[in-house]
Amino acid sequence: MTQQLHSISPISLASVGNTKKKNSTNSDFLDILKASLNDVNDTQIKGDNALQSIATGQVKDLHQAAIAIDKAEISMKLMLEVRNKALSAYKDILRTQL
Repeated sequence: MTQQLHSISPISLASVGNTKKKNSTNSDFLDILKASLNDVNDTQIKGDNALQSIATGQVKDLHQAAIAIDKAEISMKLMLEVRNKALSAYKDILRTQL
């Protein structure tokens, strides 16, 4: 039972500066954000299931379960750091004087 690791897709900065596709860029960013949150949620569910299988003794491969739990922890930490950076940027924008 081999699981394939999913990589984070890069964000194209060229489309962010394009003013002609302003609505498309906003929806692209929103789509990327939603997809990322869904990936984190799926990883958390897999980690919880692995933890539950370890607790009940139904685990078939302890290494894969440990990897799933670690992936869930790391993805949550990454999401929290991205959230913290976004909040920090938002607060900086609010403090900007015109």
